[in-house]
Formats: sequence, C-alpha cells, structure tokens
Amino acid sequence: MIARAKEAGVCKIFIPAIDLPSTHTVMEVCRQYPDYAYPMIGLHPEEVKADWKDVLKEMRALLTSPKGRNYDSLPFEEGRGEVLAIGEVGLDYYWSREFEKEQLEAFEEQVKWSVETRLPLMIHCRKAQNEMVSLLKKYKEDLPGGVFHCFTGNEREAEELLQFPRFVLGIGGVLTFKKSHLPEVLPAVVPLDRIVLETDSPYMAPVPMRGKRNESAYVKLVLEKLAESYGVSPEVIAEKTNANVTRVFGI
Repeated sequence: MIARAKEAGVCKIFIPAIDLPSTHTVMEVCRQYPDYAYPMIGLHPEEVKADWKDVLKEMRALLTSPKGRNYDSLPFEEGRGEVLAIGEVGLDYYWSREFEKEQLEAFEEQVKWSVETRLPLMIHCRKAQNEMVSLLKKYKEDLPGGVFHCFTGNEREAEELLQFPRFVLGIGGVLTFKKSHLPEVLPAVVPLDRIVLETDSPYMAPVPMRGKRNESAYVKLVLEKLAESYGVSPEVIAEKTNANVTRVFGI
C-alpha cells in the first residue's frame, strides 16, 4: 500500500488514531516509515464512553509540546515529539446521543490540548456542526489551526467553518460521487488555499474505486476531480494543497 501511494505521487501520509489501542498501532506503523508516515493522536467521538477521562489521561502523556512551533513556522523541528496533530477528535451524533455530554467534554479537553501544545486538530463532525462551532468559538483566537475532516456540506456550512482562519477543509472521495454537490459548492465559496486532500481510508473510496477498500494512492483521483471542478490543472491543485498542508501542520 505504501509503495502504491509513492508511485501515485503521495509524498506524505498522516494517520489518525481513534482510541488507545490504535494509538500504539499508528505510532508503530509510522516508526516503520520515518519521514513518510506521521501519527495523530486523539479519541474519536464514536469511541467516547464512560471511561473517557482515563483514556485521555493516557493519550495526553504521549504528546510532547513542540517548542517554538507556531502556525506560521514551516519547518518540522527536531525534538518536537513524534505526534503531528491531535486527531481524530470531534462530535458525532449520527448513530446515538447516548454519550452526548461526554463527547462534548472529551472534545473540549482535546481542543485545549491543541491550544497548549500548538498541535493542529483533525476534527470529525457528523450531525453536530452547531455544537462543534459553538465550542470552537470559545477558543477561536488561540487555536493553532487544523482540518475539518471529510467535509461534505453545503455553501452555508462551508462558510461557517471558514470563519476559523487557520483551519482548512478536508476533501476526499465524496467529491467524485455522482450525487455529490461538492463540485459546485467548493468553487463557489472555498478558495484553494483552504483545502487539503484526504482519503478517509479505508472508507469513502473515490470513483471508479467506490465500494472497494480506500487507500492513499487513490487520493490522486480526488485531486483530478478537484482540478476539474475549479477549472485548473492537477499541478495547480497539488501545489496549492501541499502548501496548505505545510502551513497547517508545519511539515
């Protein structure tokens, strides 16, 4: 899979954790591919249960504050710790609101981590944008930035997220789906300096791979569709989105 990604032109892969077991797995995989695969640590909202405080306590111990790093610094400093970002975190009320209160508290705690460590956020949000935006507004001036992962919304929702100036929208395989409205929504309200490319592996494989296990090599298909939507060359999309990644993640 790594070889296919490199062949497709993918120069870096960021891998999010979702719970404690995956945190250790992700970090081990990234150690096997130094300077290519990078780990993110976070408690996914669907994994938030009654023990969330204990889980976050263990996760927090794995984060190292990156000395001297800020949103405008571009180099990936040595000694900043292994972890690239805090994620995948957020809110998800699609399946259940059983742990609604716990999700909000766990998300806010991890937002505070971002402020403290200056590590960007990788945010998952489903059926909870109002709650998410309301919470983030409390920290708007202090947050270092991040990604609103897997954006699939409309123009109003995009504009609402773009009010957070150091955040970008993560665009993946949904862009290529036949019934997707993203090819019209994105060029209408989202400038190219506010977009990064994603896979959401192993889900959301782009057309013509839809229905198969997604993987990093397929992000090239998303890039090509985004270029078509904006009426620019694939090279322009690659240059812009890579620059956005560098700006947000400092790498």
